[in-house]
Amino acid sequence: MWSSHRNTTQLSNKKHQKQEKEWLAVSFRPENFIPGLIIGFVFGMLLDLSKPAKNTAKRKNFLPGKIQEQFSVSNNGYQDLKMVLVVRQDLKMGCGKIASQCAHAATGMYAELMQSEWSLLRQWEQCGQPKIVVTCKNQQEMNKLKEAAENMGLPTFVVADAGRTQVSAGSKTVLAIGPGPKTLVDSVSGKQRLL
Repeated sequence: MWSSHRNTTQLSNKKHQKQEKEWLAVSFRPENFIPGLIIGFVFGMLLDLSKPAKNTAKRKNFLPGKIQEQFSVSNNGYQDLKMVLVVRQDLKMGCGKIASQCAHAATGMYAELMQSEWSLLRQWEQCGQPKIVVTCKNQQEMNKLKEAAENMGLPTFVVADAGRTQVSAGSKTVLAIGPGPKTLVDSVSGKQRLL
């Protein structure tokens, strides 16, 4: 008696497992699975874009106080924004090295702002992402420019070289200032010589 009940239970378990496998086989057919995956991805992106950014307490306010207000008031949908890349001349980098270091500065700044200042990035993109490359004499001059930019509320990013080619490891090669309102950026870097 016990063995017949056991056999019946095993048969019903096997039947249930077989039905489950059939259901999974139908569910994971490419014609069902791929559209579901795409819909899930799109839905996830919409949810991600609709929620406010996390870590708002850690966000840098690159245009604080009166500068922020002045920027917002004068920015009726469009204002000229630009980024300046300041290259140290005392390191005697070659053209290719300078180009590479400037690319690191621009993409580093962009990545940093993606985390905190989406609206500033979007406005800069609408302006065509202008970038100007200028020079400075040495590390001390670069530090002064960085400090002046930060005091004006402009974002900054400094590239520290890995030291694999022309300069020693840790050398500060390029300073990115902005993107920010053209007048503010020019007030910091306007006297620097173009590269």
